[in-house]
Amino acid sequence: MTLPDQSQAALDWRDGSTPVSTRFDDPYFSLANGLAETRHVFLAGNGLPERLCPGFQIAELGFGTGLNLLATAIAAGDVPIRFTSFEAFPMSAPEIARALTAFPEALAVAAPFLEAWGQGRTRFSIGAIEAEVILGDARQTLPAWQGRADAWFLDGFSPAKNPELWGEDLMAEVARHTAPGGTFATYTAAGFVRRGLAAAGFAVERAPGHAGKRHMSRGVKP
Repeated sequence: MTLPDQSQAALDWRDGSTPVSTRFDDPYFSLANGLAETRHVFLAGNGLPERLCPGFQIAELGFGTGLNLLATAIAAGDVPIRFTSFEAFPMSAPEIARALTAFPEALAVAAPFLEAWGQGRTRFSIGAIEAEVILGDARQTLPAWQGRADAWFLDGFSPAKNPELWGEDLMAEVARHTAPGGTFATYTAAGFVRRGLAAAGFAVERAPGHAGKRHMSRGVKP
């Protein structure tokens, strides 16, 4: 699948550099250093990079600016892994490049991704990572996915503003597409999200959030 000709993300820009979804009235990353949040929530929350090994599969709900992918590429080094993300409303390459100027460390490794994205390619390599972004509503695209993840990044917009990406049926699909012993991590500690993940079979726990946020959630599939 290739990208549409124009962005579908419906953006406004806060302070000229922070993209905000006008569809969901929510910023794409933490205003208190999005790269640090990615490392705290999604990498450390899944026990990464310590668990990375050749063939390790990461999956993600909500691709956004690709910041989580870039942070993973930095952490993975030369370990060959796979990264699959599900995104309904893709940003354009110029929009992503503009957003990534806030994170010079991520932007420094983003060139292969931005080049591929600008060419309309949703499969590409970045460092040792083989990446794929699956476009469309995850409620339809995830059930059709043939993979199983060793770690999930659950990074949709706020559950209060984008509840469709956090519903019980979709969390059951996340669990169905998780390898035994696989994990998830997310910035949210919303009760209905944790209950949905627990009902799907994850052992769920709360953990300290990023930048003074009281809680996040993480868990493992026994």
